[in-house]
Amino acid sequence: MSEQSRRPQRPAKPYRRPQKDPVRVLAFDALRAVDERDAYANLVLPPLLRKARENGDFDARDAALATELVYGTLRRQGTYDAIIARCVDRPLREVDPPVLDVLSLGAHQLLGTRIPTHAAVSASVELARVVLGDGRAKFVNAVLRKIAQHDRDGWLELVAPPYDEDPEDHLAVVHSHPRWVVSALWDSLGGGRAGIEELLAADNERPEVTLVARPGRATAEELLTEDAAVAGDWSPYAVRLTEGGEPGAVAAVREGRAGVQDEGSQLVALALANAPLDGPDETWLDGCAGPGGKAALLAALAAERGATLLAAEKQPHRAGLVAKALAGNPGPYQVITADGTRPPWRSGTFDRVLMDVPCTGLGALRRRPEARWRRRPEDLDNFAPLQRALLRTALDSVRVGGVVGYATCSPHLAETRAVVADLLKQHPDAELIDARPLLPGVPDLGEGPDIQLWPHTHGTDAMYLALIRRTA
Repeated sequence: MSEQSRRPQRPAKPYRRPQKDPVRVLAFDALRAVDERDAYANLVLPPLLRKARENGDFDARDAALATELVYGTLRRQGTYDAIIARCVDRPLREVDPPVLDVLSLGAHQLLGTRIPTHAAVSASVELARVVLGDGRAKFVNAVLRKIAQHDRDGWLELVAPPYDEDPEDHLAVVHSHPRWVVSALWDSLGGGRAGIEELLAADNERPEVTLVARPGRATAEELLTEDAAVAGDWSPYAVRLTEGGEPGAVAAVREGRAGVQDEGSQLVALALANAPLDGPDETWLDGCAGPGGKAALLAALAAERGATLLAAEKQPHRAGLVAKALAGNPGPYQVITADGTRPPWRSGTFDRVLMDVPCTGLGALRRRPEARWRRRPEDLDNFAPLQRALLRTALDSVRVGGVVGYATCSPHLAETRAVVADLLKQHPDAELIDARPLLPGVPDLGEGPDIQLWPHTHGTDAMYLALIRRTA
């Protein structure tokens, strides 16, 4: 008998079925939807959470953890990619996207949460077994054990170039923004290192849910009775839910008397509504009204003055959202589906016009963190003709003495001041109004006469607004 045959044989380990963790499976499903369908997490995640609660799989703590895993992973994706790249034996582009999603979720648990190391690794490996299979779960296990050898600061010292050698690339890795976005934001912000670091850090903070009490239909005082609700910093209609929560649970929101609206968006509408006019104040236009937040606030403000709002939106499904947002407004209004570059209304019809143009959305990266990875510099060239055409339409649509508000949810100079400057060069019948006095109490609005809001300074999205009067 051979030596090997005399050794006792170890019994084979019984196969253990992978344990499905509903929280991490849901987070993985959300990331795959963002990656595969170019979906936005703020649209994908709520129905997934709602279904999980209805099935009895989730409680409030589970929902909070799933939300943190999804948004935290998306916000820090660039940093985690740089770290994962150091821990795999192939270019990152050769790692299957579903595997990379599991690795990123695991990296966030290890480096961005208080989940213990052993729990973060084991839960991620178990997730890999469920969604990828045992073979690739071994790969996930090996990579995450390498990542677990350092904390986040330790990894940043290894993967981020020194600031003195390449400041933009350093900031891009440390704060998880594409380099071109870092450069663009820095140009718009101006100043030294401290300001841009504060801005990039603010982009990675979880924004609070902000509600707007629509004038004549609800009051901020009513909304302040909600749990963990505090008054907004700048808008008299704003209330922040400091502990998150489901806005649909608020009665005024369910009834359409209030809505979810960033405070910066509210300030843009208020500044336009408060701009001084020469002559009547009877007819207002929101020329790019979808999905309806600014239009609903403008309609309510117009109703208090006996004015009428026309809300126009090119995309039919977004026009439907506008109609839903305005339903129940006490004053007269109309919602139409129309292309703002080929308007069906006559020249000089309106007293006030808001044109919140399509843009790269670089001012709302707190709320849509995945947008930073989708946008490309060439997108600026794609938006530029449309932005200029819509602003020309807005100026043509307002009467002499009336006011146009040009707004974007982007601080990029190519989408803000460059567009306005081009219009003023071509139209001597237009002049800028100093918008800053129209937002009393709001500090650090810039040199004027236009306004640039910032997440790290004002706690809002980075909204831009220029007010333009037609003079002839």
